[in-house]
Amino acid sequence: MAQNLQITASAPDPALLDLPWDVPLEEWPADRIAALPRGISRHVVRFVRLSGRVIAIKEIGETVAYREYALLRQLKRLDVPSVEPVGVVTGRLDPDGERLEACLVTEHLQYSLPYRALFSQALRPDTLTRLIDALAVLLVRLHLVGFYWGDVSLSNTLFRRDADSFAAYLVDAETGDLHRQLTEGQRTYDVDLARTNIIGELMDLAAGELLDPEIDEVEIGNVLRERYDELWAALTVEETFDTADRWRVAARIESLNDLGFDVDELAMTTDIGGTTVHIQPKVVDAGHHSRRLMRLTGLDVQENQARRLLNDLDSYAAASDRQNDVESFVAHDWLNEVFEPAVRAIPRDLRGKLETAQLFHEMLDHRWFLSEQQRRDVPMPEIVSSYIDNVLRHRRDEQALLGIPAEDLASQDVEDVEPGVDLPPV
Repeated sequence: MAQNLQITASAPDPALLDLPWDVPLEEWPADRIAALPRGISRHVVRFVRLSGRVIAIKEIGETVAYREYALLRQLKRLDVPSVEPVGVVTGRLDPDGERLEACLVTEHLQYSLPYRALFSQALRPDTLTRLIDALAVLLVRLHLVGFYWGDVSLSNTLFRRDADSFAAYLVDAETGDLHRQLTEGQRTYDVDLARTNIIGELMDLAAGELLDPEIDEVEIGNVLRERYDELWAALTVEETFDTADRWRVAARIESLNDLGFDVDELAMTTDIGGTTVHIQPKVVDAGHHSRRLMRLTGLDVQENQARRLLNDLDSYAAASDRQNDVESFVAHDWLNEVFEPAVRAIPRDLRGKLETAQLFHEMLDHRWFLSEQQRRDVPMPEIVSSYIDNVLRHRRDEQALLGIPAEDLASQDVEDVEPGVDLPPV
């Protein structure tokens, strides 16, 4: 190993020193590589097992590596969905003393998949729309904190299941830049670029027969722009009303909460005559439901998963006639009597297939379908047993998805289940 090797890391792991940094990344031995599905990248990227976890390593220029590392650290501090930076490795030399590119190291995002592993004929048509919705939400969140992406695409995004939706995470911040506030021109350019890139990526999938032939690639690109504009307006547009309608202030805040956002700062002004009120959200933070669930139960989950679990908590309170009890006490009992027993019942060898909150969400869906089929209120223990045997055992492992090339996914059923069992949409 070259003596001038330098590793800059926020939480240094001595095991990083054991990796073969004197070898070009594309030539690293197979026993070092974790066979996870990779998206398309202009750089060499490899997944590597290290200290019981998986890291992603990207060969890139030294200046760009340090800049992207710093940007990713800032995004994490701003609580924006993005991969977690581990460090930068520079000063690499091969055995002949030739200089090798620097490397950016990030944590692999568990249970996530690149778009090419999700867009296939095995998935239902509405899956594409839900992925575009997730990307629109991510782009809005980035723009709200002043982050200009500069290369918005499906290739630079990872997706994780979030109840019946998906959550999108930024992977590549190489072309990004953080500002105090974005101009309308910067936002518009990012959205237009996203539309163009998405259309091109979908056309590439269609050429490879990985996309439903009925999907209109241009229309999907337009959907991204529409979803973005709708959400941006809901979060930022000024609203004007008569002073007698002051209830609309609370209604605006509640509508933003329903979208999954909290209002941290609201500008409220009146005209000269004091008869008209203008309100405009100034600071909004995503994660309204996930923060509430965390406060009540300590569970740290995705936003739509939190929304679903909170609905079940509310149902539990109503069924036990405890709507007027202290909410934290009811949440404690729901956690001990409903959530934890269901999760503990999952065999250990099957728990890695999905995140815990996603498992419970699917159990709730399974409960609804079985209850509809059998015309009775099916007890949770029966639900869990049926879900394990008829659904979970037949799912692929989304924690790892080891060794499955993306192009092979079109020939697989993503949701293979036992015949005769009705399931909710993927």
